[in-house]
Amino acid sequence: MRFPSRSCLLLLAAGLCFGAPATNVYQWKDAKGVTHSADKPPPGTKYDTRRIDTRGETGVSASTTPTPTVDPQCGTARQNLQLLGSGAPVMRDTDGDGKPDTALSDEDRAAQTALAEAAAKAYCPPAG
Repeated sequence: MRFPSRSCLLLLAAGLCFGAPATNVYQWKDAKGVTHSADKPPPGTKYDTRRIDTRGETGVSASTTPTPTVDPQCGTARQNLQLLGSGAPVMRDTDGDGKPDTALSDEDRAAQTALAEAAAKAYCPPAG
């Protein structure tokens, strides 16, 4: 028995629909009170998560407060402050070969600490 091509396409489409996985939809309101929905959560904004299953039913909504994202430059500044404050020798490359060969002097360490503190102030969120 031979199926018409239209029937085959309908069967294929129906099979794909039944095999679709459940997914999350994220909803939030912007500063003007407009509700937005997307398949990815918004960064830095409180949002609700809705689970959509293959039958189109929604699951229980869970309000989620986002975890604050830390600027990578903040992390680098904090690591530099920790290293400079440890008292361990900090080496630098003075001859340009890519290998550290000279320890920082006390004066250089103080200057680098001031730069790292300024970077931390600029890139890290205030403690609160």
